[in-house]
This record gives sequence, structure tokens and C-alpha cells, in this order.
Amino acid sequence: MRLLHVPGVFQPRSDTWMLIDAMRRQALPTGARVLDLCTGSGAVAIAAARRDTAVTAVDVSRRALLSVRLNAQLNGVRVRALRGDLFDAVRGERFDLIVANPPYLPAKNDTLPARGRARAWDAGRDGRALLDPLCATAAAHLQPGGAILIVHSSVSDLTTTKRSLQATHLSVDIVAEHDGPLGPLLHERRDLLYDTGLLEPGAASERIAIIRGVRTQEATATATAAPAAATR
Repeated sequence: MRLLHVPGVFQPRSDTWMLIDAMRRQALPTGARVLDLCTGSGAVAIAAARRDTAVTAVDVSRRALLSVRLNAQLNGVRVRALRGDLFDAVRGERFDLIVANPPYLPAKNDTLPARGRARAWDAGRDGRALLDPLCATAAAHLQPGGAILIVHSSVSDLTTTKRSLQATHLSVDIVAEHDGPLGPLLHERRDLLYDTGLLEPGAASERIAIIRGVRTQEATATATAAPAAATR
């Protein structure tokens, strides 16, 4: 995969490639519809498009959407790029696979940045400003048997994400995980993480996981009853 680096757009890191690998191992029907939320550079969307799927990439950043369009053209694939906040841009649509690498880093306050590079990683004091609405509304945008794959850090409370997805009747499991040292951004915030209890004092590592939720029959019934899902 060839990627142009658009200034101001968060570039793929190890968690991006973890998500791409998990997506490649996910079984998909012929002509599957794939949604890439918080697409950033578009790397995941492009990898999905290489599987001969119909891919939609969503981001709030105009620069990110420019990046997606340029990189899709560079790699000879077709991606529909839409601007919006999570599911806002695809209201009423359902997909066979949703992939998401949302901002998940705990920040000093709950005010999300409206511009700048921090927009790609700041996610409120507990790191769940986007994870919570994502978990609450994903089931309504999945086809029966469809799945969502979410990149997750251990500092952002994986247990809460599991329970939130299960509350919408998704079947939940972990399809990939990796333990390693805190990344540069988390390392800079380690004192904040210690003070808020999101990281054990003195700890210097985190676990990155790919969590999967699969839409069950119960979720199908719930989504049918309420197709217009609430959004953040």
C-alpha cells in the first residue's frame, strides 16, 4: 500500500496495521459494504477496498477526507469519503463490517478539540468520548451477522466497552491484542493517567486490543424496532 502524507492528518501507527490485519481475517460476503469510521489517512479503508467491497470512509476532518481521496486514487481503489461525526453521515445505512480506530487517549478535560492534530487522539478525561456513542449505536448500523472491529487501549476501560456492546445484544470477543510500552503520547500523559487511576502508579505499558462485536438475532430485532439510532 502506498500512502501520501497529508499535513495535519494523523498517520498510521502500529494499531492501524493491527486493525487492518484483523479486518483481513474477518469473513465477508460477496459485495460486502464496509464502513471505516475516524478514517484518518484512509489506510484501513483502502485495505478494505482491495477486498472488492463497497467502502465508505467517514471523518470530521476535511484534511482526512482529502487524504482518503488522494490515497484511494494512488492505490487504484474506489472509496466513498464522507464528512461527519461517527454515524451522522450514514444515517439509515447498514453495513456488513464496521471498522473504527477512534480517538481514545485520556485528556486533561472533556472538551474535544475542534481543530489541530490533537483532534485525532484526545477523547475526554476517561478516553471514552467517542467510544461510548460508538458502542451505543453500532448495532443499528450492522447487517444481520455483521461485525464491528474497534481499536482499544487498556487505559480506556476495555471492560466498559465489552459491556456496552453486549448491552446492544452484540456477541463480543477480542480478536487481537498486543502488550507494549506506552506510546509517545501516553508517555507524556502518564502522570495524568496515574492521578486519575487509569494507569497503575509506576506502570509504563499498555495493552492494545481489537474488540469485535457481532450482531446477533436479538440485536437484529432491536435495530429493526429502532432504525434511527441516536448519535453523539
